[in-house]
Amino acid sequence: MGFLENLKSFDIPTCLRVCAGTDGSVTFLLEIMTKHPTAVVTEYQHIIPADEHMADIFDVDVGADINERVVTLTAGDVPYVHARSLSAIEKMPEGVRCDMMKADIPIGRILRDHDIETRRDFENIEILEETPLFGAKKVLSRSYRIVHHNGVLMWINEKFPVDDRWCL
Repeated sequence: MGFLENLKSFDIPTCLRVCAGTDGSVTFLLEIMTKHPTAVVTEYQHIIPADEHMADIFDVDVGADINERVVTLTAGDVPYVHARSLSAIEKMPEGVRCDMMKADIPIGRILRDHDIETRRDFENIEILEETPLFGAKKVLSRSYRIVHHNGVLMWINEKFPVDDRWCL
């Protein structure tokens, strides 16, 4: 099954289905749905060397600098999304690179502020039952690539708790 068929098959709240299925900004959708500003809380961010898999994703050499960032998106003090992003430093436009290093700016806002035209290519979506998140026993996990000028600018994995916080 493809991404969309998998998503439609999940028994999850509609607001979660919308956030997990968007090819736009989850941060923006959370603000609309919750009526609260969405905060990006950075757990960590650092530069790591590209392994073979990362080098393949970004078309860079093994060992190239990769920015790894792990954040939680909250709205109204409720955590909604746990996200890990990878981006190849050498592939990022200069202004985007500077803002990405500032940690607590949402990726969608960075791309919008710099007028970067992108598309999101979905890779995988699944329900995880053995990986609790924010108190929820089930978690929806999706991975995708943000593509700019036919090259991968970022790889992102987002995890959403599957529970009633999405019944907005």
